[in-house]
Amino acid sequence: MDPVDLVDLARSLVDIDSTTGREGEAGRWLSTYLRQIGFTVTEQPVDANRFNVVAIAGTTGRPSIVFSTHLDCVPPFFPSRIEGDRLYGRGSCDAKGILAAQVAAADRLRRSGETRVGLLFVVGEERGSDGARLANEAANGSSRFLIDGEPTDNRLGLATRGILRLRLRATGRAAHSSFPELGESAIDKLIDALVTLRTIEFPADPVLGRTHYTVGLFAGGVAPNVVSPSAEAEVMFRTVSEGDVIRRAMAVLEDSVQIEHVLEVPPIRLTTVPGFETAVFPYTTDIPFLANWGEPLLFGPGSIHSAHTSDEFVSLAELSAAVDHYVTIATELVERP
Repeated sequence: MDPVDLVDLARSLVDIDSTTGREGEAGRWLSTYLRQIGFTVTEQPVDANRFNVVAIAGTTGRPSIVFSTHLDCVPPFFPSRIEGDRLYGRGSCDAKGILAAQVAAADRLRRSGETRVGLLFVVGEERGSDGARLANEAANGSSRFLIDGEPTDNRLGLATRGILRLRLRATGRAAHSSFPELGESAIDKLIDALVTLRTIEFPADPVLGRTHYTVGLFAGGVAPNVVSPSAEAEVMFRTVSEGDVIRRAMAVLEDSVQIEHVLEVPPIRLTTVPGFETAVFPYTTDIPFLANWGEPLLFGPGSIHSAHTSDEFVSLAELSAAVDHYVTIATELVERP
């Protein structure tokens, strides 16, 4: 069969709506395509409608190098189009263009006789990584390296920040707003806690930089003329350390608010190969949930600044170059003792 048509493959994937929770159709299409070009495919169920796609060269391969990225995208869906050197569409950058480049690289390696390379495409990365968590349990122990694909501008990652989500809850006492002294404002308590939060010294790392955070959600009160009996906010930290360090630093807020744990993903140090520009990335990936697939690398075409936007795109030249780079990276890794 003809080699992979990179742009056609990327566009075919982009044109299938696979916003998180709706990856089934894209998974079925991809499984069929990979079988047609000579890979042996396993569909690993995640729920009744979605599955991860695992592919190997031949029928008995045990890959030592695995390319991986995710099938799902953030909403809203919009289809592909090409303007100049750019492929637009939801997922063109994050991460269906990357997926197409990984398939093209694996196919080129397979055609050259290199059968120690496999593919792992998971669902649910944008909403909790449920596909990656399940895929981790299915690792057979043969894979030494996992090359995860996210938009890195074709640079290798040195490290990625983690995340820590905490919910701050304040409790007050309702009263008529004409007699505020009879009540206790939960909103005031929460605001005071958030002001104090600005003064806390959080960890720094020589590679990853300083911890930073965003107050992403804030809600409270029942009516404009009622002293608020409750309020809450969610804070998202981009971490450079273990989450316990941050939680201990925030103990000073516990006189005003309750602090509830929501989610933690640790920061990750990454493997590299010579000859590539490297960078630290502030976002998280599926890598922390795929530890059983080997030492992690992070690499992919496209800019994170384009991902999730209303005009998401990837450069066709960068996409094509990524195929060559993936082949180079895998070739170097597969020969490592």
